[in-house]
Amino acid sequence: MTYRSLFRMFSSDLAIDLGTANTLVYIAGKGIVLDEPSIVAVNRQTGEIVGCGAEAREMLGRTPANVTAIKPLRDGVIADFKMAEHMLTYFIKKAHKRKKLVHPRIVIGVPSETTEVEKRAVLDSTYRAKASEVHLVEQAMVAALGAGLPITEPSGNMVVDIGGGTTDIAIISLSGIVYSRSLRTAGNQMDDAVAEYVKRKHGLLIGERTAEKVKMEIGSAYRLDKPLTLCVKGRDLVHGLPKAITLQDDEIREALSDCVGAIVGAVRLALENTPPELSGDISERGIILTGGGSLLKNLDERIRVETGMPVLLADEPLASVVLGTGKMLEDFKLLRKMSLN
Repeated sequence: MTYRSLFRMFSSDLAIDLGTANTLVYIAGKGIVLDEPSIVAVNRQTGEIVGCGAEAREMLGRTPANVTAIKPLRDGVIADFKMAEHMLTYFIKKAHKRKKLVHPRIVIGVPSETTEVEKRAVLDSTYRAKASEVHLVEQAMVAALGAGLPITEPSGNMVVDIGGGTTDIAIISLSGIVYSRSLRTAGNQMDDAVAEYVKRKHGLLIGERTAEKVKMEIGSAYRLDKPLTLCVKGRDLVHGLPKAITLQDDEIREALSDCVGAIVGAVRLALENTPPELSGDISERGIILTGGGSLLKNLDERIRVETGMPVLLADEPLASVVLGTGKMLEDFKLLRKMSLN
């Protein structure tokens, strides 16, 4: 075995979509090998990590008093440095089948308006998780690449990546970002809006997972052809007892109106700031939606109605960022050009 092949055995490069809601890991030559919630479960008395990812997700809202489920990322950036390090270490080991001598090169996507302090937090956490080299790239850029847009051509491409913590909007041409905006309104804020609405309108307290289920099953951004309903269970705020109610799609659309309005408004602003030459390209190619939040029913229709532009959903919206980041691993020349650090 040569030194190079021995080195590659212990240093498999990774692309990571470190999301507020989910973390995806891509290994060069293998594709996506991990997709788990960005959650860590901790024993508050001992400080011991009792679960990460899917295992910790199952504990959310169901943990005993001494165990708490923590989300290390908020609004697309690291909020809990120590927990993010533990989580990254766990995901890197799991992606590499728990091999101990692994010090991979890692490429990570970050929101476009991430501050220098926030970038440093991502870099430090990733290096502490035993990475040999870390490159940061803009999420909107890699989302466009992962969605199959011709970002290296001298033509305008527009991508709207709606994740858990942030919505990243970018106009891209010639491998560069002409305009970008990161909005801290996305999937998690939609879940909060649903929970708050149900609490205010129906006097029912529901958990995070229930709110997300409501959003996914009957949530919409524009009126639906066929009405939808969903029965949900929670705790009655007046009597403190379990209670079930039936929700209608139109009231959840009302609950989500502020979040959807903010995203649509940001898309319109991006179009207003687009150079005329590139506007023509976008009107031909359309606006590409990626990220889990783009799956909200009729969001594409709402943006189409309000902007007059064609709107298309990426083939794999949930994986666009990690697939684009993975392409960066395989094109080091492009990575050097795109790297933020």
